[in-house]
Amino acid sequence: MGPEITIVGSFAVGLTMRAPKLPIFGETMLGSDFDMGPGGKGSNQAVGTARLGAHSALVAMIGTDKLAGIATDLYAAEAVDTTHLTVRGERATGVGFIILNEKGENFIILDMGANELMDAAAVGAAESRIAESAVVMAVLEVPVAAAARAMELGRKHGARTILNPAPARALPPEIFANVDYLTPNESELRILLDLPAHDSSSSRELAAELRKRGVRTVVVTLGRTGALILYTSQDSVLQLAAVLRAAYHSSYAPEFIASLPLAGIDGTLRSRMHSAPPGSARLKTGHLDGVSGIAGYVTGASGKVYVVVSLVNDEQFGGGVGDSVHAALVGWTQAAL
Repeated sequence: MGPEITIVGSFAVGLTMRAPKLPIFGETMLGSDFDMGPGGKGSNQAVGTARLGAHSALVAMIGTDKLAGIATDLYAAEAVDTTHLTVRGERATGVGFIILNEKGENFIILDMGANELMDAAAVGAAESRIAESAVVMAVLEVPVAAAARAMELGRKHGARTILNPAPARALPPEIFANVDYLTPNESELRILLDLPAHDSSSSRELAAELRKRGVRTVVVTLGRTGALILYTSQDSVLQLAAVLRAAYHSSYAPEFIASLPLAGIDGTLRSRMHSAPPGSARLKTGHLDGVSGIAGYVTGASGKVYVVVSLVNDEQFGGGVGDSVHAALVGWTQAAL
């Protein structure tokens, strides 16, 4: 049995059609390639995690219409737990109309329908399920109060909490302290901080601001260029040492060595390391989020290259302890030359 994962999220049916161009108001045109299928960020997460082997449960709301059957058929086929999938008669099942032109451009009109009935009380009714979960996920296609309650209960019961803040909006500050992983794209990152979507501020600085507000890890998706990740490491010294040993003895040792110094410490050593003569050392110091560090390379007289790393939590080890640790490392470096 895989891990228990609970998703508080949305379900919507996507109705897609292709057209030679995007229509204007009052215009009727012929389209092609009509398609109808299940969607909604929360639903997609539940199905995706179930396919990966997790025991996934979805906390969501659907209507009493025929589109609701698409949801129930999907979850039966994908083994998603629907104990907390609620049927409501006040609103229709969520739906989205998507028109694509020949260039692949689109416009989308959404009616989130029954999803908008989700509230903190509905999430609270699933607390027993959340209490059993290793991971609790939420999206903003449901009201903020529901997503916030999901993060709160996840934190209360020791689960890892993940918030996908789409569609983005400014959030109450108290929600951030309950989020372990926040995954905005660059425009969502700005909207979360009540800035224009195209604000010119540094994404790194904005992500750092979210961490100051309590988010443990901010993952800013950057499209084809990858992702920007800011986090607080809780690895022990022994865990770090194990990683260093494994990397040094792996087939990727040259790439690993070339990737140092660690994040937060000046990386200009990379190019200089390859030309370092025997009996030389290249060290840099740095400071990030209350942790001071020394990292670099020592090329012994035999030509063997050593990677040296020292990280000290200044807030936890005050009174000059950090200085003495760094001094000891420098002393060893001198002895090795």
